[in-house]
Amino acid sequence: MRGGGVAAVGFGATPYYKRGESPHAERKLLLMAIDEAARMAGIDAADIDGFVSYGADKQDGPRLTGPLGTKELRWSSLVWGGGGGGSAGAIAQAEAAILSGAAETVVVYRATAESSSGRLSSAVVQGVFGAAYRAHGIDSPAQALALRAQRILEGDGVDPSALRALARASYFHAQSVPGAAGAGVDLTDERYEESRWIVEPLRLFDSSRENDAAAAIVFTSAERAAALTDKPVYLLGSAYGALGPRWGELDENHEPYTGSSQAGAARRVWERTGLGPADVDVLQLYVNFTAPAVAAMIDLGFCTAESAAELLTFENLTAPDGRLPVNTSGGDLAEGFLHGMGNAVEAVRQLRGESANPVPGAEVCLVSGGPISELSSLALFSNRVSA
Repeated sequence: MRGGGVAAVGFGATPYYKRGESPHAERKLLLMAIDEAARMAGIDAADIDGFVSYGADKQDGPRLTGPLGTKELRWSSLVWGGGGGGSAGAIAQAEAAILSGAAETVVVYRATAESSSGRLSSAVVQGVFGAAYRAHGIDSPAQALALRAQRILEGDGVDPSALRALARASYFHAQSVPGAAGAGVDLTDERYEESRWIVEPLRLFDSSRENDAAAAIVFTSAERAAALTDKPVYLLGSAYGALGPRWGELDENHEPYTGSSQAGAARRVWERTGLGPADVDVLQLYVNFTAPAVAAMIDLGFCTAESAAELLTFENLTAPDGRLPVNTSGGDLAEGFLHGMGNAVEAVRQLRGESANPVPGAEVCLVSGGPISELSSLALFSNRVSA
């Protein structure tokens, strides 16, 4: 195992509110999360000198320096494109800033509040779905991704039970998480199968939620982290991007069409750290919809299309005893949707031993951002120093 020169020392998160129902504006939500992360790290929020976000977040670093009282701004960046595909990519940018010496203490964050950002209401205007989509009545993520979901099932031969198991595991974990959006939902096989279609083959429980929320993680060098906390969580490696020029295209021209775009990032993370899928104890997987998430697990090397149903069972995906527990907070489906940032927070929480659904002896956690986005990303964490 190699890497680990950067560590997470604190995290903060607001409650998940229903879309449009936050009692606070977007920036206030974010400042609350950053303040909480700084307190956990044992630092003054004014000492944060780097800011990184993604997903067209409007709360850029220079806008935050005033209310935080920032002493010196040394780094401010945004991962372009891909929506939640940049969630772990933002962590990669923080890593680059710290290892290069450009910044010392970097906060990675995401905030959204519909009343402030108008995220969904402006999606078409922002060009997410161009004329080629709209001419055929496609103007929502569910419709676009259902096209590839159908191909994953019919063309690649993935058994639909894999999608159902991923949904059930997410809702199972959410029952132990105070304030989870999916708390109180006992998702059985029967309830899943009886739920309404969103866009065939995606049902209600295959689909992520839209929430108002904010979350933040403070990173610094591993050396400095040791002086700040007795529970540092080390970043072993990170990567983001996509394979080939056709992944830069929209309008359903991606190749491979059912790929998750994560194969390249996965190769680089495994090569960089000397680890592989078999070394991962717990997985925090971006799930905007279940079918793309299954495609990601294939590209990450956890299974093949043919063996997906064998690995992806309710028993295998749930803590504490599953073979590969996934989304131990409920994730995007059942805890709340914040473009994947909640998954990164849960990775840190899990490796600090503070998850509501602990995985006994877990030492390595993989965070995956944005399968079937034009850009996707990965971050591999551990609670022990690498060799």
